[in-house]
Amino acid sequence: MPEARRKLKVASYNIHKGVGLDRVRDPDRILTVLREIDADVIALQEADRRFGLREAVIPRATLDDHSPWTVVEPGHYDSARTASSMGWHGNALLVRRGIEIVEACAVPLPTIEPRGAVCATLRVGGTLLRVVGMHLDLSGLRRRQQVTAVCGHLTTYADPGHAVMMGDLNEWSITGGALSAFAPPLRVLAPGRSFPARRPLAQLDRIVVSEGVEVEASGVHHSPLAAVGSDHLPVWATLLLP
Repeated sequence: MPEARRKLKVASYNIHKGVGLDRVRDPDRILTVLREIDADVIALQEADRRFGLREAVIPRATLDDHSPWTVVEPGHYDSARTASSMGWHGNALLVRRGIEIVEACAVPLPTIEPRGAVCATLRVGGTLLRVVGMHLDLSGLRRRQQVTAVCGHLTTYADPGHAVMMGDLNEWSITGGALSAFAPPLRVLAPGRSFPARRPLAQLDRIVVSEGVEVEASGVHHSPLAAVGSDHLPVWATLLLP
């Protein structure tokens, strides 16, 4: 009998700085949605407030004491990140406790507006997996270049391992635009329409997997809380790792 492949659930969620469609900032509501999804690895966008100290939307103590995830530290501190921040340019990665975080870093992106990505190398069983969380250019002027920068970063590792890239790509095209910059054998998933949350029309939130990563299922998490918790709905995928 062939050995069973390890299953890993990943998710991406633009939490809109915790402000829901009711215009209320509610970190507990966001955390409840994350518990509903129950993913092993979660990429968050807009995880920090925009101005001032850019404080984390979900207090770190709340995550540490009342969640099954740990926050990946990207190890990059500048004007885009303070001691109160969770991520870098609002991008954060949450990893279920028990999964080894080998290393992590921030990935600068070519941009007109402040943008960035976070990359973590995880060891899941015997598999080395690099996970990138990102939030791409809203205007579209640099989106393709940003995808190229993320993919280029993954080629800098001596041991390439496998990769999962996910986030709010801000790409309205179903298959073209910046999506075409994810060259084969990379596979761009289409979990479903995730924006706007009240009446989803666009597939702005995507998950991209490398060759060798099998996709068992994917979808959009559309619960009553998720429908009002942010202007985006979370997307998820259940993966089978080599």
